[in-house]
Parts: sequence; C-alpha cells; structure tokens
Amino acid sequence: MSVRIRLTRVGATKQPTYRFVVADSRSARDGRAIETIGHYNPRTEPVEIVVDAEKAKDWMSKGAQPSDTVRRLFKQAGVLPGHK
Repeated sequence: MSVRIRLTRVGATKQPTYRFVVADSRSARDGRAIETIGHYNPRTEPVEIVVDAEKAKDWMSKGAQPSDTVRRLFKQAGVLPGHK
C-alpha cells in the first residue's frame, strides 16, 4: 500500500478550505483517509496553515510521500527544510 500525504477539499461551494490527510494513494481525493494531520485555508490574509509537525514527520519517516502541493505548503509552514 502506497501512502500519500495530500489535501482533501472541504467547505462550501466557491469557499474552499483543505485538510492535510494521510491516505492510500489509490483512494479518491475526498475519500477515506487514514488520519487528518492539519488544515489549510487559502482565503484568509495571511494564508492559514496549521499542521501537526510531529505527526507529519512521523508519517514521512514511515514512508508516506507528500504530494507536490503539500511539500510546498510544508516548506512554508517550516515542517520541511527550505522556504522558511
């Protein structure tokens, strides 16, 4: 089973917010998730990124691969080395 850390969309029509979830790569975008590790709200100023860094690092140490978007957001939040 290939595990990914990715975003799942929540919120009303034209008012998206997202959750960082750990899920099987074969499941649907908004399908069953193994664990929720944070959330992301692009509609606020500044953008709100809340992530449990301990859980994220733990899942990545177990082999979970973050999606490209999640990798970029984790760098912004300081979970991964890079941006901030």
